[in-house]
Amino acid sequence: MSYDFDLFVIGGGSAGVRLARIAAGHGARVGIAEERFWGGTCVNVGCVPKKLMVMAAEYGFAAEYAAGFGWNIIRGAHDWPRFIAAKDREIERLNGVYTGLLDRAGAQIFNARARFLDSHTIMVGEETKTAERIAIATGGHPIRPDIPGADLAIVSDDAFHLPERPERVVLIGGGYIAVEFAGIFAGMGAHVDLVYRQPLPLRGFDADLRAAVAEALEASGVHLHPGHSPLHIDAHDAAKRLVTSHGDAIEGDCVFLATGRKPNTAGLGLEHAGVEVAPSGAIPIDEGFCTSSPHIFAIGDVTDRLNLTPVATAEGHTLADSLFGGKSRGVSLKNVPSAVFSIPPLATVGITEDEAPRGARIFLTRFTPMRHALTGRPRRSMMKLVVDGASDRVIGAHMLGEDAPEIIQGLAVAITAGATKADFDRTIGIHPTAAEEFVTLRGETRRIGAADAKAAE
Repeated sequence: MSYDFDLFVIGGGSAGVRLARIAAGHGARVGIAEERFWGGTCVNVGCVPKKLMVMAAEYGFAAEYAAGFGWNIIRGAHDWPRFIAAKDREIERLNGVYTGLLDRAGAQIFNARARFLDSHTIMVGEETKTAERIAIATGGHPIRPDIPGADLAIVSDDAFHLPERPERVVLIGGGYIAVEFAGIFAGMGAHVDLVYRQPLPLRGFDADLRAAVAEALEASGVHLHPGHSPLHIDAHDAAKRLVTSHGDAIEGDCVFLATGRKPNTAGLGLEHAGVEVAPSGAIPIDEGFCTSSPHIFAIGDVTDRLNLTPVATAEGHTLADSLFGGKSRGVSLKNVPSAVFSIPPLATVGITEDEAPRGARIFLTRFTPMRHALTGRPRRSMMKLVVDGASDRVIGAHMLGEDAPEIIQGLAVAITAGATKADFDRTIGIHPTAAEEFVTLRGETRRIGAADAKAAE
């Protein structure tokens, strides 16, 4: 059978664009459709504009810190509309970069929604197209909890387009989105309440890291409400009010729901293509990114495995090479580094202490960064290594503090390469830096299972 395309990609985010671009570079006839905005969540309503917001917030804190170094800087009000306009110009530029990459590679671009008619046929806007292979890279979207009044609140997509910065923000959620936006709004001068169900934010991260970020949030002026579940939201005069499971009524100009995301699979017509979907909405795949239909693939957040932009990009590149480049390889999800752009940021790679094997050695340090020895601000950094007791390999590294993502990216190379604690110990540090702490940690803080072994004796 003759098809219109060798490959058609549904979704123009990080995964889809990389797949389409590399596949077209290998000589494949490629079509790609995007109904909303090129670059997907990351470029438009995710990591890129969010980090610009974090930078904007940090300037506010820096104005306060400057007094400790002899600068007489008076912190004024933040000009939210001016910042949003600058952010939008940068996002528009990046949208053009993505479509330019596709165009130069020779992929055919469709600014339209795509859905399956059968396993080889898709409706793209008002056109019908056929493809020998089809890839689903539609990402995910924020969800609202099933509570009364949830429609009165905003979600993360909305936060990037608010006409003005709210003076009082009630954030619901304990994940990375909630933690990041708590720092953003606090840094821009808002009163922020952060409400979450767990005792500490960032479930799934290392316990010491979670405790450190809670302390950092409070130091930034964020009001924490751990152990609270949202019951309902209502309008109270000109404000919004959240009532929690503790009976507290917390008022704000804006209630912000950061309570999770869901894969974008609704309305794609997957049932017409024989593609199975999990109850969560995610598309199950095998090691080669293949769905239950042998010539239909899924990559990126729509698979709901490890929802990080660099992982999605790597999956797109790998699939293109496997299908059209003669390079059969996979993507390892082991030792993938990640960061949360809180204020200050945190980053992690490898396993947590809770996941460590018996006999693992823990090295931990907490200290006041040099900058804050003069500012007097209650900011603390935390750095931690998890070391396998049998092999001496470093199997986890965790940090909260300035430049943590930049530092952990380098450590990720060492951990992926199998570096041992002895390798770290014989490495000369750069002084004075925070990063040198990772190669000067000598005193073992504790050993996993040591207390149990001593009790057994």
